[in-house]
Amino acid sequence: MKLLAVHPSCLMYSKIYLRLEPLGLELVASAARGAGHDVRLIDLQAETDKDYFRWIRSWSPDAVVFSCNYLANVPEIIDLAKATRALQPRCLIMVGGHSASFTGTEILQHGAGSIDAVLKGEGEPVIVDVLDAAQQDRADLHRVPGVQTIAGEGPRPTFVQNLDTILPARDLLRHRRKYFIGVLDPCASIEFSRGCPWDCVFCSAWTFYGRSYRTKSPECAVEELSRIKESGIFLLDDVAFIQAEHGMHIGELIAKRGIKKKYYLETRGDVLLRNKEVFKFWRNIGLEYMFLGIEAIDGEGLKQFRKRVTLSQNHEALEFARSLGVTVAINLIADPSWDRDRFRVIREWCMEIPEIVNISVNTPYPGTESWRTEARRINTRDYRLFDIQHAVLPTNLSLPEFYQELVETQRVLSIKHLGFSALREAAGLAVGRLLRGQTNFVRMLWKFNSVYDPKLQIADHQQPVRYEISPPPEWEQKIDRGALYVHGPGGRKGRNIDNATEAFVESTRMGAEHA
Repeated sequence: MKLLAVHPSCLMYSKIYLRLEPLGLELVASAARGAGHDVRLIDLQAETDKDYFRWIRSWSPDAVVFSCNYLANVPEIIDLAKATRALQPRCLIMVGGHSASFTGTEILQHGAGSIDAVLKGEGEPVIVDVLDAAQQDRADLHRVPGVQTIAGEGPRPTFVQNLDTILPARDLLRHRRKYFIGVLDPCASIEFSRGCPWDCVFCSAWTFYGRSYRTKSPECAVEELSRIKESGIFLLDDVAFIQAEHGMHIGELIAKRGIKKKYYLETRGDVLLRNKEVFKFWRNIGLEYMFLGIEAIDGEGLKQFRKRVTLSQNHEALEFARSLGVTVAINLIADPSWDRDRFRVIREWCMEIPEIVNISVNTPYPGTESWRTEARRINTRDYRLFDIQHAVLPTNLSLPEFYQELVETQRVLSIKHLGFSALREAAGLAVGRLLRGQTNFVRMLWKFNSVYDPKLQIADHQQPVRYEISPPPEWEQKIDRGALYVHGPGGRKGRNIDNATEAFVESTRMGAEHA
């Protein structure tokens, strides 16, 4: 069969700070190709919907599979699926990925017949099985493990038994120089392990993988790494180097083979402290950037998110990371209950530390524990707002005030690292990348104000809603069933802030001043 694998367009945060190689889709494409299918791949982070439809018309694929790792991409995927069905009525149209695995019923309902199947769990085993089944009888697709159709759902999805047996089809990606994270430009992605043994309430990795944790053999990991041409490497593992021996063995093989790369990885504070020698070794072989999911600056916040790490451990981890001489980035979760004083305290704390700080908004997702506990408090069912940059729970401040405080905090932190003083330090990096024809990092430096804007975020809430998450019964009477929305893959491109939005923001501001 001819299979077109599709990654949807950028989310809000990734329009500035990063654009990551779609490694998961490359792995799915590789599995399908290994089973004898003719595969093409398009990434709408780097291409456009016009490019997609050119493939549909000129190549006429027998099957299309959309990667849906992020809930906010659901409307785009559904609209592309409906348009594809109109152009290619016999095409097998599927949706897979992390978020799709928890919202299969809703995606099929919203697709209204345009989506044949939702693929759950890891994509490599299910894509091969579903394509084989489709060549026999499409009516029986729902009997395949991990496949859901309107006719029903098959057995539970299966995991990849051995990570050594899968290699990504990197050759199918047409614009490899488009991928970066911060100053690592260009940057490829790689995984050394899958899964996470922790159970944070805001995360669905542990429910997706069933709290399993699997590793790729050091020999296979380093062989794959040696084939990557990009100088920057993003380690995609949820938590890097949980097993010290595994991480050290990979590092030693990298050093032995003389592989020269610059690495960006994510880990936890307690793992960093437990495996100090591993991270020291990696610093010597190219570790440049480390992301720590701190999430909160006090014990109460850590308990709320069930991080299972103490405040003192986080502080000690930051001190150790600084001692390594790596650039450290941390994440804090902004809770909708925050008031102006809390935002002020956060800004002051962030300005006192040298780390890069990212602020995301506490967002319950299907598949997380917080979704089960907070679902009845969610005040919107619009998928597009579930991007950790919009508030979907009731805010203590008015919504415009919350966004004003949030964006001001993000702006202060952005200026801290991308202001004129920081840019002077980054000038050499920027020039070096421009001389090599790499513009991703340089373009990123001036994008903040065009993406982060309180009025735009309010306007996002006021867009007509067409696709919604399946709501509790009491929501049925609140949904405007007549509202229509066609999601353009360009996202906010061409978005207007209408007079009603302007008036709403201004009236809220005036009311706050008189209060």
